[in-house]
Amino acid sequence: MDEVIQVTQWLSSITPRKKAKLFFFTTHADAPSPMVGSNDVDTHEETQLPLATTVALHNFKNIGEFLKKKVNTFSCYNVIENEITKTDYEYLRFYSACKYLDVVPPFLDLEKISAIQNKFEMTDEERDYRLLLDSADLVLEKVCDSLKPAGVSQMWTALRKDRNLIRGVKTIDIIGFFVDPNPTGIKECLFFFIVRFLQKADKINRVNTNRLERLIAQCDESSSCEEGKTIDFIIDSLRFYPTELYPFGFCLIMCVIEGRDGAMQEIEKTMEISRHLGMITHTEKNPTKETIELVKKELMKPKYQFYSSFTCWFMSHGDSNSMVLADGETIEREWFLTSFPDISTFQLKPKVFFMVSCRGANKFSLKGDEFEGQSATCDYYDIGSALIRNRMLDITDSVRDISYVQPMMDTLVAYSTILDHLSGRANTHGSIYVDRACVLMSENISRGRSLTEILEHLSQDLHEILQETMDEDRIVYKQACHYDSFFRKTLKLPYTRHPKEDVHSAPQ
Repeated sequence: MDEVIQVTQWLSSITPRKKAKLFFFTTHADAPSPMVGSNDVDTHEETQLPLATTVALHNFKNIGEFLKKKVNTFSCYNVIENEITKTDYEYLRFYSACKYLDVVPPFLDLEKISAIQNKFEMTDEERDYRLLLDSADLVLEKVCDSLKPAGVSQMWTALRKDRNLIRGVKTIDIIGFFVDPNPTGIKECLFFFIVRFLQKADKINRVNTNRLERLIAQCDESSSCEEGKTIDFIIDSLRFYPTELYPFGFCLIMCVIEGRDGAMQEIEKTMEISRHLGMITHTEKNPTKETIELVKKELMKPKYQFYSSFTCWFMSHGDSNSMVLADGETIEREWFLTSFPDISTFQLKPKVFFMVSCRGANKFSLKGDEFEGQSATCDYYDIGSALIRNRMLDITDSVRDISYVQPMMDTLVAYSTILDHLSGRANTHGSIYVDRACVLMSENISRGRSLTEILEHLSQDLHEILQETMDEDRIVYKQACHYDSFFRKTLKLPYTRHPKEDVHSAPQ
């Protein structure tokens, strides 16, 4: 069959709502850069004009032409070995969006997708199409689905009143002030236009969504929300880090085995819980400084742009300032913690570090006859940083900026013990902190708990456990864990474990 006819038939089979969503996912706002084939040309017209004309004319012709153009580009595209291009990235995004919406063109060349995945050096696990979807866009899709056409129309009216923001924007004028969002698919086009406009204006991104929340807050709840939804529910959904679908993120496990009883048990437990949470995991046994540098270099590869979070478990001996590596060398804990968050592939994404090592030799000792002969482990409830939200005063957009971000932002560091104190372990099972952390995370999947809630529970749980030193003094003591948080949103565990799909070298 003629390719033009195939494309036409494919487009005619897609509903207006799915066309709007496919356009939205395909014009993803945060494509990696710099990349071969990319340039500094403003794509404002390409990403917003089709949405604007669709809303104004109630006609999906321009979105259809855009999608046709994408399909034709991919059809003629020759995959160049060893060189990742902008088209490579767009091809993967387009395929994943089609797969997610169940509108994959029957004529799409899946061998090209496999070849592009090879260029990204993707493993079998990473060839799951869900990795290629942007979690932030999926959250915004759910927000759109929670709003009625009247709600999106009210957001548009509120946006139009901000004259400083919309001044001189032609696509705003194309849509006009009054909009009828009721025809099928028009609500989605208008909402996605608002989102992409705010992103291009540098008012929102995957972490900073206050400007969008303020627009939603101005809606009338009785007429703007779909059944079972409220304004508060919709806004709250934007206050979590976007980690939708599989995988939950990338997990790096580094564990020094030499001289640490139970270290293999630590690796098994952390691997099990990370996979249970739906993470793709990499393990480094007996890391050295060279290993750490190689891992950092690996994490800068383009494929890690697709991950929505980063978790690292580092387990070794240590003291107040440093950690002991497998070759006996030491590294400064602060150097380790500040070097990883600055990796560009995980910018604006949650980064969690579990630092499991002693930070000194002090012990919170328990004295008295009732403690003699008892042994286990303990904890101390100590939260290293409390996030205090600024009260919303009359702060104008002119004094707000989301472009520049301090590298440690969106990072949480969880310590197995407090400064200058021991981190206890069992001879056969390794770190008791690791054991209890994995148990609590496993128990709280499907309960809608945030990571910080679990860490606070861990602090309580660990502090109830009695430990005993293994020297001749046999001192019974308690161990105190804590965390330092630079989070700007809440990180929730997934409600269910997302199973890995059966994918091989070529997508199905």
